[in-house]
Amino acid sequence: MAIVIVGMLDEREEGLRILKGCIEGRGHKTILIDISIGTGAITCSLKADITCEELAQAGGTTIDKIKDMLAKKRAKAISTMAEGLGRKLVDFHQVGELQGIIAVGGMTGTFISLSAMKLLPFGVPKLLISSVAAMPAYAKRLAEYFGVRDITVMHSVVDTVGLNPLVRSLMVNGAGAICGMVEEYVPPQKEEKPSIAITEFGFCDKGAHYVREFLEKNYNIVSFHATGLGEKAAGELVGQGLFEAFIDLVPAGFSEYLLGGNRAAGPDRLDAGCNQNIPYILSPCGFDMISCGPIQRRDEGDSLWVSRKLAKRKLLIQDAIRVQARTSPEEMQTIARAVAEKLNKHENKKLVKFIIPTKGFSSISVEGGALYDPISDKIFIDEIRENLDPEIDIIELDTHINTPEFARAVVDALEQTL
Repeated sequence: MAIVIVGMLDEREEGLRILKGCIEGRGHKTILIDISIGTGAITCSLKADITCEELAQAGGTTIDKIKDMLAKKRAKAISTMAEGLGRKLVDFHQVGELQGIIAVGGMTGTFISLSAMKLLPFGVPKLLISSVAAMPAYAKRLAEYFGVRDITVMHSVVDTVGLNPLVRSLMVNGAGAICGMVEEYVPPQKEEKPSIAITEFGFCDKGAHYVREFLEKNYNIVSFHATGLGEKAAGELVGQGLFEAFIDLVPAGFSEYLLGGNRAAGPDRLDAGCNQNIPYILSPCGFDMISCGPIQRRDEGDSLWVSRKLAKRKLLIQDAIRVQARTSPEEMQTIARAVAEKLNKHENKKLVKFIIPTKGFSSISVEGGALYDPISDKIFIDEIRENLDPEIDIIELDTHINTPEFARAVVDALEQTL
């Protein structure tokens, strides 16, 4: 087994040489992978175990074609190299050769490495030394990787091209970090108590608390904050088979995707719950709102608030950044149909239970709440009843989501399917 080292030899040969030497000095084997795309030195004395030519071939092309793409199709060149690197990393992991991975890069190297590192399972030691990881301009894009994978980042502060005392220190520290992670690594173990994933956020905090309280004696409960990225992380880990059940109290990353909200989690938001042969218990929490802050225009363009003129709706203005707007009857109908279409694809529909608290999908849509709208809620309920496969149980409760009665119904539904 070996620690994989990833970097551009044509730009960072000196630093990669130190990294390789330090890791091997700790008694570990290394596999050096060159992700050069032709922007640096022509020749290198340090030889890669996997060359950039091999990576390009794994990505379905040649390194010469990659270099030709740089002028007009740079993004395509980067994604192709990332695809080739990803295939190599997955192959090494599947045959038991990969103990951990450390990558060093600037902008291009960071995105090639992250795209590939993201394919490795939770728990495998992953370390990135990057000069761009802290750049605000790329925070949202980088969060797509960091938010769903346990990738450790060392911000290099200085560029890692060439060799100087600061770069040397970074490489030595990075080698020590990845070696320590590998040496102490313990793979995730299935315990006697089954593990259950649960999504939640502040508008169903009491209901989620009751669910955890009822289950924690017999189950390991792993919570995910339903902020879009948190839900993506839940889907990634559920998809890896780490959980025996998925309680999706807040599947609203899907509705936010449909409507263009700030907590959007993409078109595949519900897929993990539908594709795994495990109990999938969900509620409509979050479908009753759309996250639309900030209120003011920002330099990078109109906010969702401005572009959609959501100020005409029922609102909960938490602060200048966080604003929740009530979803309209038409939007609730759209959400219900799209959710039903997703859930109907589940191969074992008896494992799916939809729990609907008819007196309030969240703490702000109960009677007296800022987003109270029983007509819109009823439209959702009627639409989900009409479109959901009859094999999927719909359990309607004469209560709101933040009650012990709701939590008990969730637990009962779970235990019926386990």
